Amino acid sequence: MSPMLLEDPARIALASRVRVAIGRINRRIRQNPGGDGLTSSQLSALVTVEGFGPLRVGDLAARERIAAPTMTRIVSGLEQHGLLDKQPDAKDRRACNVVLTVRGAKLLERLRRRTTSFLATQLSQCTAEQRAALEAALPVLEAIASDDADER
Repeated sequence: MSPMLLEDPARIALASRVRVAIGRINRRIRQNPGGDGLTSSQLSALVTVEGFGPLRVGDLAARERIAAPTMTRIVSGLEQHGLLDKQPDAKDRRACNVVLTVRGAKLLERLRRRTTSFLATQLSQCTAEQRAALEAALPVLEAIASDDADER
């Protein structure tokens, strides 16, 4: 971390509050049942395959920023649950691509509905001013969440 960033106590305090709030929201979302016992790494891999697939395991590992052997174990577990499948690569028959199954797509849809419902319930307890403030902050949160630093 740049020493200059550490010299701004207001920025550090804001970063700490954002970290705690996001962590607590994430924990509350994960505590709701319906993930079929999958880990956050498995769910993240499913979402990545949905968005960027079909992918080779190595490419999926790179996108998830984890080691290829770890991703191989994750993919194997997801295959056993019937959420991912491997198909031969059309360009290189020696390689396989990972694809989302219908069951995997349905699981992601169900989880998104559940999470959206949870958040909508929480937002219904906020004032109109609080919801407007959150809406105004969304572009900043989306930019921070993005892998693309240029979006900031």
